[in-house]
Amino acid sequence: MGKLSDILSGSGTDDIRNLWDASDEAEDYGPLPPGEYVAHVASGELFTSRTNHTPGYKLTFRLIEGEYAGRLVWHDLWLTPAAIPLTKRDLGKLGVTSLEQLERPIPLGIRCRVKVVLRRDDDGTEYNRVRRFDVLGIDKPESDPFAPTDTADDAADGGTANTSGESAADDGTGDAADV
Repeated sequence: MGKLSDILSGSGTDDIRNLWDASDEAEDYGPLPPGEYVAHVASGELFTSRTNHTPGYKLTFRLIEGEYAGRLVWHDLWLTPAAIPLTKRDLGKLGVTSLEQLERPIPLGIRCRVKVVLRRDDDGTEYNRVRRFDVLGIDKPESDPFAPTDTADDAADGGTANTSGESAADDGTGDAADV
């Protein structure tokens, strides 16, 4: 087993010790109350279920308004013959129209109204489930405070930045706007 002093090198040890001593424990998050929430699509990932190894696509929504802003809820979409029509319906709302698009990141800023319900397992464990969602619009993603400025971009490329108005990712196939 490692020692704390081995992983906290230098003067950071005292800072961590002071933070530890001064911090309160975080509250455990329980399930959200049932209702409709406004959220951004935070991510979409291919996955397989733990028990049956069923292929699926998991959407993560980050709530952006109200008391629960910042909380996450997930929507599992299944890639099985019986579920494909439902999966296509939901992914179509996000502009996903082909399986290949599932391997690419979901664009940032998709604002949705998400209907969240509360479910209970046989053992009494409560959890949230997304019943449905509707796209409300696209918000401009927040700027990255660590992103280079336009001036830095111009200097880095010798002043040869793309000024044609076309996307740098546009390869002429018309696919640059694909999700």
